[in-house]
Amino acid sequence: MRPNIDITHTLHGRIKDYAEDKEMELSEAYSELLERGLESVAHPDES
Repeated sequence: MRPNIDITHTLHGRIKDYAEDKEMELSEAYSELLERGLESVAHPDES
């Protein structure tokens, strides 16, 4: 299910493809990718 946020259909399609490739539910894919993104913002690389 697409979250109730304003994202492009292209981005939604990419997440949908990711979910299918990983054999996961769409909501799981959204959660995983959002958590990864938040981790990268909260803990940026120090290189």
